[in-house]
Amino acid sequence: MTKTILAIETSCDDTSVALVTGRRILSNIISSQFKVHQPYGGVMPEMASRSHLEHINLCLQEALDQSGTVWTDIDAIAATVAPGLVGSLLVGLSAAKTLSLLKDLPFVGVHHLEGHIFAGCLSHTQLNPPFLCLLVSGGHTCLIEVRDCADYQVLGSTRDDAAGEAFDKVARLLGLGYPGGPIIDRLALKGDPHSFKLPEGKISLPEGGFHPYDMSFSGLKTAMLNLVKKLSDPLPVEDLAASFQYTVAQSLTKRTINCALAQNLTRIVVGGGVAANSALRQQLTELAQANSLEVYFPPLNLCTDNAAMIGYAAAEHFSRGRSSPLTLGVSSRMPITDVLKLYDWVHQSA
Repeated sequence: MTKTILAIETSCDDTSVALVTGRRILSNIISSQFKVHQPYGGVMPEMASRSHLEHINLCLQEALDQSGTVWTDIDAIAATVAPGLVGSLLVGLSAAKTLSLLKDLPFVGVHHLEGHIFAGCLSHTQLNPPFLCLLVSGGHTCLIEVRDCADYQVLGSTRDDAAGEAFDKVARLLGLGYPGGPIIDRLALKGDPHSFKLPEGKISLPEGGFHPYDMSFSGLKTAMLNLVKKLSDPLPVEDLAASFQYTVAQSLTKRTINCALAQNLTRIVVGGGVAANSALRQQLTELAQANSLEVYFPPLNLCTDNAAMIGYAAAEHFSRGRSSPLTLGVSSRMPITDVLKLYDWVHQSA
């Protein structure tokens, strides 16, 4: 029987509440803090948690109103508990625990990356594991073999900057503002991606626990810095943006396709904010087709942080009899391979 989940996402700077039943989104309310953090060129953690406190109840009420759902329709309450900004996570967790107690509903803690992994399943209703997930966001860049819900193997990750972080830093270098990804993407459409040859980020052979599909973006960021220093004003910003974006997309695409082929995985799912990038979408789609692979991107509104993806991830666990104890806390870091630690196995077997 399909379960209805009320989910809360407050891992960083967007307050979101959603109601999801199966793969159907009943509501997905997102309150952006873009204007709060833009003057600082990045997310200010204390301001983020305060903003969550101000907006969580409004988002909750709007999600319920828009969905037409009443409390007796809801089967469980879910919230992101890791990884993320601790202060922000605590706001969502506290709200979820309170609702769980008041409404006598099970609570399901969710790993943020699982939401991004399964975001594509909300729009591609026949999509199920196994598949390879390229997860690219402001805080994470990794390749994950998804065998089933909670059965993951990390096959590669960034050794330094995440892809989204590199976009933000290069945008700041070019004086473009925050967040950098969407701005660079818009400017790149008007530029020549082959104007400047930039390094993709070479990785030495695997050693010391590194994976063969690891990525690096710090060298590319430094190359952009050196290039800007050499160029005279006015800077060819559109060509610089296009060249940088092309190189990031090429690096991600090559490693993803090679990893999928080596692991005999015929489907690739992309998740995270950088999944919205036009160059990545184009390059990965074209190379996947050339290698007889299928690639799935979430719609743009499900690429960035949202509670609908958290609700669906929670539903997958809840349908397997998993729920979380109300003693569960939050964590700024947690490997995706540790997700089962979020669930109360004593309660499950009882």
